[in-house]
Amino acid sequence: MDGLDPDDPRPPYQQIANALRAAILTRKFEPGEKLPSGTVLAKRYGVARMTVQQAIRVLRDEGLIVSRQGSGAYVRERTERPVGLRPHLERAFEAPSISVDFAGFSGETLHGAIAEPLDKIRAGRLRPETLSVRLLVPDPDIPWSLPARVEDLADSPAFRARARGIMARHTEAVVDAVNEIGELGLVENARAEVRVYPAVPLFKLYLINDSEAFFGYYPVQEHTVKLDDTPTPIWDLMGKDTVLFHHSATDDEDTMASQYVRQSRMWFDSLWTTVARELTR
Repeated sequence: MDGLDPDDPRPPYQQIANALRAAILTRKFEPGEKLPSGTVLAKRYGVARMTVQQAIRVLRDEGLIVSRQGSGAYVRERTERPVGLRPHLERAFEAPSISVDFAGFSGETLHGAIAEPLDKIRAGRLRPETLSVRLLVPDPDIPWSLPARVEDLADSPAFRARARGIMARHTEAVVDAVNEIGELGLVENARAEVRVYPAVPLFKLYLINDSEAFFGYYPVQEHTVKLDDTPTPIWDLMGKDTVLFHHSATDDEDTMASQYVRQSRMWFDSLWTTVARELTR
């Protein structure tokens, strides 16, 4: 059995995720190869299967693996191309002034990725001076073109109600955590806010410290969900299968990466200050 380090302050699922990540990046697991099952990994590390599932979720959020229903988790092909948000975000939190802007569907990936940096602030291991987080998500109170019912491509109010719950759970958790840090005086100026706008994004975008942009398209897949106790096929936006690509601004404002970050900022700010409104709880 591979032992976990008892002196490592990180939770077991993060230690397991780190070990698996290293194995993937060093090609101990080849692109396209299936990872050991949850049962095997749980026995190997001496943890519950739920802990292994948390670790697998981290790697999936980073774009290193894909989960196939009924089959298991596989190393994503061409793992050198996708990038993981989490390590970049954690490094960004070492800056004295931090800004994180997200535009996408639910904020679930951001919720998972930002948890550890916020914990480090609570523990006093990070002491930024300012922290700003803004989340921009689709308005669940108006009809959507996607996701839509498979049978007739019609909007589903029941699906929107379900999505509102998921959206609220993740975005409000981020907002509450950041604002609590400010209220406790751990960061002199800490604020988070979520707004909705009248469109459904077909991509997710993260802007970090005005210097990095992470962008990826949502794959559209058929997904059967239970709505009003009835299994309903939906053309859904699969955020966990989104591959993120990284653009980093440089001192040269004329580089394509710098222009991309700048244009993404202008796009985000234009929505935030015009048609976006506060998400009501």
